[in-house]
Amino acid sequence: MTLRAIVFDFDGVLANSEPLHLRAYQDVLANEGVTLAERDYYARYLGYDDVGVFTMLSADRGRRWTAADIERLVAGKAVRLEALERDHSILFPGAADVVRRAAAAMPIAIASGALGVEIRRVLDREQLASCFAAIVAAEDTRLSKPAPDPYRRAVELLSDRFEDELEAEDCVAIEDSRWGLQSARAAGLRTVGVAHTYDRSALAGADLVIDTIDSLDLRDLAQLCSP
Repeated sequence: MTLRAIVFDFDGVLANSEPLHLRAYQDVLANEGVTLAERDYYARYLGYDDVGVFTMLSADRGRRWTAADIERLVAGKAVRLEALERDHSILFPGAADVVRRAAAAMPIAIASGALGVEIRRVLDREQLASCFAAIVAAEDTRLSKPAPDPYRRAVELLSDRFEDELEAEDCVAIEDSRWGLQSARAAGLRTVGVAHTYDRSALAGADLVIDTIDSLDLRDLAQLCSP
């Protein structure tokens, strides 16, 4: 085994966007007479994509939203998020440098529960889109995290960059939540937890835990995949 590719989560790992996602959810839900406390968002809902969040909220709050209702809420939240992001860099300090260093060393990808348009909007603004060999967004898999589907798809797309088959165990996932770590492990990747969103104890299932994305060292990732 050897390190051949890296797959980054997006929100909470590269982009400091979780507070903006929460605000966008809160603003949209306020129109429905539903409140979402910060502690509840981080404890229960953060690991899911937009459809998953609204679906769970519908069940938890007894709202019985239809598929059309959830589609409308997702669209409204996307509009609100774009407005909140406008004219601001939302990347964590050092994230852009980490992406460029990683991309210079090997193929890299994103596996995220965010919408593709949201991911690409930020990457285009930061001039990082060309660094990624593949982007797997919420709409690209039938199941989202904590299911393994996003990471399996990322490895599949990254395989196109290699003449031989790319194995999941030769890839490292960079995550900030237990849901993401569960997804990556189930797909067979090595895992690194970044303690941006949760403290280190909540990421204990990762093969390696670091405090911030700017402390990511490719040599440490290579060690995770060494025999």
